[in-house]
Amino acid sequence: MFSTLNWFGWALLSALFAALTAIFAKLGVAQINSDLATLIRTAIVFVLLCLYVAGTRQWSNPLALSGHSWLFLGLSGLATGASWLCYFRALQLGNAAQVAPIDKFSLVLVVIFAVLFLGERPSLREWCGIALIAGGVMVLAFKEQG
Repeated sequence: MFSTLNWFGWALLSALFAALTAIFAKLGVAQINSDLATLIRTAIVFVLLCLYVAGTRQWSNPLALSGHSWLFLGLSGLATGASWLCYFRALQLGNAAQVAPIDKFSLVLVVIFAVLFLGERPSLREWCGIALIAGGVMVLAFKEQG
């Protein structure tokens, strides 16, 4: 089943698992320090990925990777770790229904960064979609006062 999925199918699965992540994480940080919760989550992800890569015979020597790959995968790992620490702290302090939309503002930032750093050029239609996402984030994230 999974071998026939295209990018859109994988992206939908990513969204499903990201949604479950928010709910499970909110429940998981209820009684422990959010940084410890992030460490536990990271360890589980590490073990799961080791088993998956070994089980699907995708292992190759990481020392054979180029310096370019190591640099940007390292930076990506640092950004992921920082994101997870911030996300778990936000979930511990706020409502999942407010934290998750703000976290998804990363969609807007990805497009902006892709334009600035990767030279991508979204169409007017795509910019309109990004503006709608940004507006939706604000509507979902901030409760009415009063």
